[in-house]
Amino acid sequence: MTRRGAVEHHPTPPDARYGNHILQKFINKVMLNGKKSVAEHIVYSSLDRIEQQTHRSALETFESALRNATPVLEVKPRRVGGATYQVPVEIRAERKQALAIRWLIASARKRPGRSMEEKLAAELLDASHGQGATIKRKEDVHRMAESNRAFSHFRL
Repeated sequence: MTRRGAVEHHPTPPDARYGNHILQKFINKVMLNGKKSVAEHIVYSSLDRIEQQTHRSALETFESALRNATPVLEVKPRRVGGATYQVPVEIRAERKQALAIRWLIASARKRPGRSMEEKLAAELLDASHGQGATIKRKEDVHRMAESNRAFSHFRL
């Protein structure tokens, strides 16, 4: 057991345009070098682009993309008697959300060419339709957990 105290979590204030706490966390993750106004411009521009393309609420599309990208299980290494097993475990709600946000942004950054606004809009649209690199990453994590289900009795 660690000797540190419990981590004090600070609530994230809602974002300026939509009043959504999760979107503000997303903007904070997009931000590089403390340039929040740049991150806000990128996210809001990509949401505007999504709204123009789909004629649906951009926030709905964002939430469905996040929902589709959210993993349920992951594997954690567990050392038992000299061997290391990949043990599937369920993920806490906070970590699920953090992983989904991280994967969406990483996949958008890896897309070729164009501006970050276009790449982010394309990745969010793909994820909301259940396809793209983020969804593949989630499925890979689930497949790994499923294939190691035999070791689930070693749970942490």
